[in-house]
Amino acid sequence: MDDKRIALVTGAGSGIGRAVAQALMAEGYAVVLAGRRQEPLEQTAALGGNSAGTLCCVADVSDPASVAGLFGQIEAHYGRLDLLFNNAGIFTPGVSLEDMPFEHWKASVDVNLTGAFLCTQHAFRLMKAQQPQGGRIINNGSISAHSPRPQSAGYTATKHAITGLTKSASLDGRKYNIACGQIDIGNASTDMTEKMKKGVMQANGSIEVEATMDVQHVARAVVYMASLPLEANVQFMTVMATKMPFVGRG
Repeated sequence: MDDKRIALVTGAGSGIGRAVAQALMAEGYAVVLAGRRQEPLEQTAALGGNSAGTLCCVADVSDPASVAGLFGQIEAHYGRLDLLFNNAGIFTPGVSLEDMPFEHWKASVDVNLTGAFLCTQHAFRLMKAQQPQGGRIINNGSISAHSPRPQSAGYTATKHAITGLTKSASLDGRKYNIACGQIDIGNASTDMTEKMKKGVMQANGSIEVEATMDVQHVARAVVYMASLPLEANVQFMTVMATKMPFVGRG
């Protein structure tokens, strides 16, 4: 393998994952695109122009065996990993906490939290062993890692937990030259946030249309975080639509 930087983006078949993967390709990374379905991954690769070369890997981040297989492919194909963007995540239907089905809670934890943990664990093992040693991990948090929306107990709890995972990985990674940071995103315009154009529930129960921002702003922010030398780290960054009702009381 040549000296290209190798990046893994989970949830790369759409939305933020697709935008970040394309931005990394444009920066010269060889990008491993991971997701549950092959076709969207291939579309991401094609939209990125395949400028740096890509590897499309069907994987379920909530499944330990699937994650092990994903990292096995990365090691066999590239021999190293320089950047992991833990992006894969789900929203379950919004319901009040007492009405949330256990299956929805478990799905949120399995994908949003366990998936990030499993990928981080395997990235540590690879980054620790490779030469030169080290790498960078960026977790997709969400402004829900700071403050919840109504009827989002599963999603909010996992995103708060991601903050703890980020801090623990940042601390445990020091001795291996592994830097770990988190980007908390508010209202990037993707298919998942399309409903905001019709209005979303506020803390007082009202339904309001919320401002959104171009997802490319998120992609550029991740590229910046990734561009730093390993001696420097963006521990936490918040990128949000300026006029969304988050700061203060709306």
